[in-house]
Amino acid sequence: MSMGWMEAGFLGLLQGLTEFLPVSSSAHLRIAGEFLPSGADPGAAFTAITQIGTEMAVLVYFWSDIMRIAAAWLRQNLRLGPYDKADARLGWLIIVGSVPIVFLGLFFKDAIEHSLRNLYITAVMLIVFGIILGVADRIGKKRYKLNQLIWRDGILFGFAQAMALIPGVSRSGGTISAGLLLGYTREAAARYSFLLAVPAVFGSGFYQLFKSIGEDNPVGWGQTGLATLIAFIVGYAVIVVFLKLVSTKSYMPFVWYRVVIGFILLALLGTGVISAGG
Repeated sequence: MSMGWMEAGFLGLLQGLTEFLPVSSSAHLRIAGEFLPSGADPGAAFTAITQIGTEMAVLVYFWSDIMRIAAAWLRQNLRLGPYDKADARLGWLIIVGSVPIVFLGLFFKDAIEHSLRNLYITAVMLIVFGIILGVADRIGKKRYKLNQLIWRDGILFGFAQAMALIPGVSRSGGTISAGLLLGYTREAAARYSFLLAVPAVFGSGFYQLFKSIGEDNPVGWGQTGLATLIAFIVGYAVIVVFLKLVSTKSYMPFVWYRVVIGFILLALLGTGVISAGG
């Protein structure tokens, strides 16, 4: 069955709510698809395209930061005069940190779109990476700020982000965990996670968008557009609230949420309520 407008709108809301939280938006969309009237997995293409909406929210919220970093990077490489070295380095780190997810995304493309969407894998990733986030939040030194980011750490952030190609890991969860383990503050890890995601998500989203033209997809273009718009609006609100929370609050509520959802999913799969797919 094809997906209706209400279902697509609900998935757009879910995408906006979960994209920036360390709980895995792709896992939530994958799980939610099993309980919708159509019973359809929205698919990797729908997930990637709706993420364009949430990344537009990142562009709007971080516009001044992105323009400042881009200007410093251009001034450095085009020799246009004085520039802020920390911002120019951050520009390079975002570029280099995006390489792992591009390379691994293309290399494991078929697995990402099919076998890795198995819900048993999703459940295990929710639990395992939830525990990793909890450990990182507990033992991380939380002393380095974003302008202190070095090349080694920027690249490690990139590999952590690439793990989110597996539903259940979480793009923000993986990169934030890496940042905390490397000694960065919660806010610095979260902000870099958002900035690092921009080229990767836009690249993936537009790739899937053009690839899907002419293909038989479970979600129509109109429904996908609605979901993307809703994801943008809700995603922006989530960024505002999330960055305020992480400055003072622990990630433990997200850790417990991930673990509980993971075990509930395993129970539903084990009792045959839903099928694993993939």
